Amino acid sequence: MSLPFEQDGGAGANARCGLIVLQNDETMEPELAPLFGGPGIAPYHSRIPSALAVTPETLMTMKAELPAVARLLPAATPLNVVGYGCTSGATIIGQSTVSDLIRQCHPTALTTDPITAVVAATARLNLRRIGFITPYVAEVSTAMRELLQSHGLEITAFASFAQAEEATVARITERSLLDAICRMAAESPGSEAIFVSCTNLRSFRIIAEAERLTGKPVLSSNLVLGWHMLELAGARAPDGTPGMLFDQ
Repeated sequence: MSLPFEQDGGAGANARCGLIVLQNDETMEPELAPLFGGPGIAPYHSRIPSALAVTPETLMTMKAELPAVARLLPAATPLNVVGYGCTSGATIIGQSTVSDLIRQCHPTALTTDPITAVVAATARLNLRRIGFITPYVAEVSTAMRELLQSHGLEITAFASFAQAEEATVARITERSLLDAICRMAAESPGSEAIFVSCTNLRSFRIIAEAERLTGKPVLSSNLVLGWHMLELAGARAPDGTPGMLFDQ
């Protein structure tokens, strides 16, 4: 028996969002899932091989993998946007290079990454002076600071958990991060916002409290990446999404 059927725009009728997730990332998918919960918004994930340790050398190895990983995202209907979910990787490989490699497979998709997204977010909020928290070793953190400064941002304060292992970063408690944000805000009153870098660092559940305690926007890698992907796709996050960024 042949069954009749109708067709519509599919799960991503309003926005089709591709997301490249690091193999060893344990945090980005559960944090970003609620952002893509609106009607007709579909996130599609692909995992990229990544090392357990975060160093400039291990991050650069992802460059060769990006086209093949992007090719695993669905392409029967063009994606609106593809996000590369690695703040440090986009820094070391280069934002434009990451975009070019993704667009080899998805030529009509807009692209972003957490560094590109935080620059867009600070511009939207009209901010220039930021405190900067990372979990990284000095070599990676320095490269990121220099890149942010090249985009016109002033780093008014910097602190790091100084860890190289992804599994360690994913298990830094939200209380530890909240304490770090509040300490930085207190010691750097000239900072207009706090940027918390790394998609593997848990932040979503403490962002509202951190903003209440500091009176400043708190911009995490996952928060700005999800915001920028939705912006580029012409979609909105659900009501109640934490962060002053989503109030704009």
